[in-house]
Amino acid sequence: MLRKILKVLAIAFILIQFIQIDKTSKSDETFHMSTKYNMPEEVSTLLKNACYNCHSNVVTYPWYSYVQPVGWWLNNHISEARRGLNFSTFTNGSIARQNHKFEEILEEVKEGEMPLKSYTYFGLHPEAKLTDAQRGVITSWAQLQMNLIAEQYPADSLVLKKRIK
Repeated sequence: MLRKILKVLAIAFILIQFIQIDKTSKSDETFHMSTKYNMPEEVSTLLKNACYNCHSNVVTYPWYSYVQPVGWWLNNHISEARRGLNFSTFTNGSIARQNHKFEEILEEVKEGEMPLKSYTYFGLHPEAKLTDAQRGVITSWAQLQMNLIAEQYPADSLVLKKRIK
């Protein structure tokens, strides 16, 4: 009986390998953050290395994304991350939302919440592991962007409207 169960599981595992995730990147950068906000080369490089694989439409999938169900989980994780923050569509939202996202970037990076620890476990993605100095570069840049937004827009336009359910 156990042999039959293991055999069925092995066959199912092999079959699901044929159901791969869509790994195509969307190259439309019309609403990319850099189209509206100044991104010094150092900031751009840090964000690309530490954030873009989950928070942009340009993803470099690792080898293990070809193994299902890991690929499905990874694809879902990336989709959720993009819903929270997507550098490729950043300027498509309201100025209040953009300002709020800069605030979230500042907080998450400063507190060490991003990039996720699980993203750099076991030596995976060593380029994404940020030093304190690198965190400082990103947080200073995010604060500067928030200050510039505050100078250019009325304070009431920077308040996110509550969603009515």
